Formats: sequence, C-alpha cells, structure tokens
Amino acid sequence: MATNNLFTIKDLENLSGIKAHTIRIWEQRYNFLKPSRTNTNIRYYTNDELKTILNVSLLNKYGVKISQINKLSEAEVQKKIINLNQTEAQEEQQVNELLKYMLTFNLENFELLLDKTIKAKGIQKTVTTLVFPFLEKIGILWLTNHIIPAQEHLVTNIIRQKIIMAIEKAPLSKKKKNSFILFLPEGEYHELGLLLVHFMLKAKGMKVYYLGTAVPLKDIFYTVKAVKPDYLYSHLTSVSKNFKLDKFIEEITLQIPNVPLVVSGNVVSTYSKKLPKNIHKKNSLKEVIDFISAI
Repeated sequence: MATNNLFTIKDLENLSGIKAHTIRIWEQRYNFLKPSRTNTNIRYYTNDELKTILNVSLLNKYGVKISQINKLSEAEVQKKIINLNQTEAQEEQQVNELLKYMLTFNLENFELLLDKTIKAKGIQKTVTTLVFPFLEKIGILWLTNHIIPAQEHLVTNIIRQKIIMAIEKAPLSKKKKNSFILFLPEGEYHELGLLLVHFMLKAKGMKVYYLGTAVPLKDIFYTVKAVKPDYLYSHLTSVSKNFKLDKFIEEITLQIPNVPLVVSGNVVSTYSKKLPKNIHKKNSLKEVIDFISAI
C-alpha cells in the first residue's frame, strides 16, 4: 500500500513474526483483528491493528493461548503484557512500545521509556537490548515504505541525544591507553552505532577522536598523520548507492597500511571477500563489545 499508516498482511508478518497464513486463520476464528479491504478485495490494516497483532503475538509467544487472548479487553491485554516475567518478553514489549510511540508521534512517552530504561540498565544495555532491536523494526518499515522520514528523524534524534549525554558523562581516563579515530565515510550519515562505540571506548578509558559523518578520505588521512592513532573505527549502517566498499578498503590500505581499521555494521557483515591484514571486520554487536572489552 502506498499510504504510510496502512499495512498489508505481509507487513504484519514481518513486524510481528506471525505468519500471514496464521493471521488469516486468527481473523476467521477470533474477533481481535478486523481488517478492511480495498476495492479489489485485498486486506489492509491500520496502526491500531498493527498494535493489536504485536500485543497478541507477544502474549502468545510467552504462553497465553489465542482463545484466551480473544476474550480479553484491551486493558486486560495490557495488564497481562505488563505482568510478563521473562526478561526477553519485557524487552520485546518495550521494543513494541517504542514502535507504537513512533507511529503515533508520541515523543513524550518515547523519551520517558528510554529514560526509564537507561536509569535501570545504563545506556549500553539500553542500546543493545532496546534501541538496536527497535531500529531493526524501523528497517522493516523502510523496506515496505511504511515510515515517514520525519518519524525516524524525530526518534533517532532523541536516541542520539541520550548517547551523547552518556559520552559527556563518561570520565576521562588519566592513564595512557589506546587511541581511536572514529568516522563514517562519505555517503554514510547513520551515526547511532558509531556513537555507541564512542561511548563504550570512552567508558573503557580510551582516547577518542570523533570525526563524525560523511568524512572525506583526505581528512581521515590528514588526521591520522596529525594524531597517530592506534586504531581507526567505522560503523557502516546504510551507505549511499555511490559508496563502494571495495574501493574504500583499498584506499585505506594503500594510504595508511600500518593503522588497523575496525569496521562493523550491516554493510560489512555480509562482505565475504578476503580482507587485507590491517582491516578487521566485526559481524555483530557482540563481536564489537568483545573487541572493546579485550583491548
């Protein structure tokens, strides 16, 4: 569907993890989902129905029978969700809440939930268990053309502010430790992953030179000569069509072969070619955390 707040059954499957075939069966047997239809008899769903299927799928995943869920009022469903005890269920519920708040432009509740989680778990745990899974669901919405850019910009800026605040609060190390230049190459503007790396490095006592987004290679080379870092680090989430990873790796290796470059993110996780000795790929957030912990 072209309209941003209307979803196909495939969208519901992607966002909830419930197969479209199962959703159709639920519609026939139960009352909690009532899709509308186009003139050509194709189902479509609203934001409210998306919220319903997320709630139903969560409760069902953690042991509540569909026949029982069908008898519950909306308030009773919310109460059961709040009372789920498993850590994974609580985290998944929070991810779903962030998604709902974004879709309805409820920025106040979005920020309140983030603040509450940061206070309870700290920024690193919040990002790994809440923010990254949430961003994965945003990615699904982008792929299916069901997100307004303003929605993503508003919520990611809130997340960005929280990570920057955590970076500012992290104490500077008085001991001499490894130094890093952090940057995103030209064509890459998604900096949340790199900001998290900045926080983790600073919290570990490392010295960080943060160049930011869309940095020309000549500026990186100049900074390397000036500060002589122990490592370069880049996190590639969603680069422009003009960006060529092979060329990027080749130029870094040619110009600064003696400084290791650590790369992570979606763009490099699927890269299968053999890498030069100075390039170190991290395929997951866990690998990034393990690398920083081991320094």
